[in-house]
Amino acid sequence: MEIKVIFDKNTDNNKLHIGWGISLLINNKILFDTGEDGEWLLKNMESMNIDINGIESIIISHNHWDHTGGLTALLTARTKQVPVYICPGFSAELKELITQKGGTPVETQQWQEIQKNIYTTGEIPGIYKNAHLPEQSLVLRTPNGLSVITGCAHPGILDILSLVKEHFKEENIFLVIGGFHLLEEDTRIIDFIVREFKMMGVERVAPTHCSGSKTESIFAKEYRERSLTIKTGETIKI
Repeated sequence: MEIKVIFDKNTDNNKLHIGWGISLLINNKILFDTGEDGEWLLKNMESMNIDINGIESIIISHNHWDHTGGLTALLTARTKQVPVYICPGFSAELKELITQKGGTPVETQQWQEIQKNIYTTGEIPGIYKNAHLPEQSLVLRTPNGLSVITGCAHPGILDILSLVKEHFKEENIFLVIGGFHLLEEDTRIIDFIVREFKMMGVERVAPTHCSGSKTESIFAKEYRERSLTIKTGETIKI
């Protein structure tokens, strides 16, 4: 499998737009989140020679602007209907928007297989600013092990990984990529999380977005060459 970074905060290619949020494309067919801006998302896809009508499914991790920001523009630009997988707890407004723009909202069930060897965790309860915030993550099953893709990990990155290990009891976690929601956390907490990653047997890490530069540095120090720096325009083979 491969993961293309369509939108994130860094890039080595000055033709690509960067900003807040994340958008990842799995095997050119499944789009995970849409970043903060639709125009930037579409221009990045054009620059990367991605056929937007070739996308067969869209997954929205959670109902925040930096993950849904490109959704309207993407659905409007497509000529085909596409299922948009959302948590049951997402707002009625987002569900209505998807329908109005030509998408088909699909409320995910726990451990639903989107395509062969590509699973959503289904809705996991999370908290943001003392309010309920449901979120889902993706799990890719590969010969190297499981790759876990997170949007912001509001339910807690360790809780998400524990759910994955509970469901796939006999399989190792090869890669964890995405937002870990540690931007404002104390160094001691980040150190603890890194130790827990290692105890869980996580082989490679790719913290980005809301993980924070401190988190990225600590993971890079501990994981060394097994810590990936995520940049818009790159392709990660897993």
